[in-house]
Amino acid sequence: MALRRKYIRSLVESLLRKQNIYSAPVDVEKLALASGVIVRYEPAEDSLCGFLLRDPTQQKVIIGVNKNHPDNRQRFTIGHELGHFLLHESAKFHVDYKFRLKISDDEFQKGDSTEEKEANLFAAELLMPASFIKQDLEQINRPDLFEALDIFEDEKLQSLAKHYQVSVQALTFRLAYLNYIRL
Repeated sequence: MALRRKYIRSLVESLLRKQNIYSAPVDVEKLALASGVIVRYEPAEDSLCGFLLRDPTQQKVIIGVNKNHPDNRQRFTIGHELGHFLLHESAKFHVDYKFRLKISDDEFQKGDSTEEKEANLFAAELLMPASFIKQDLEQINRPDLFEALDIFEDEKLQSLAKHYQVSVQALTFRLAYLNYIRL
């Protein structure tokens, strides 16, 4: 099954508009709560990132987040699990574990399943919306980063990642996905 890229982007844009969010950083916990999802932070083994639990008996949905992980990772986990909640209604219980991305991956994704790829794309769209990135790059006079960006040392890239409250690696993958840089 093909990824629903346009649908995911329009869903994220709609969520952001409904909550009057027009700039980074995106408050992912606020968006989860507005979607009727409870977010819980608990310590867990390092390999466990989070989970989504739909409890029909109590009519609640819970996103569990490993509070031992860095804040950027926790934000991605919330976005990822919210993606599963909004995109994959059949998932009653879903657990996500840590993964490694290779710098040569052409998309910000993990795993082989379409559902995992969609949840990752949803999280990236939510944390780093394309329209926000375009606006921020124009404000720092860097609308085209192809020629000038050193992804390992660029202070503006680090500053932008901090602004979005994501890792430099996540931002780098997002910029590549949006064709602002080449990896």
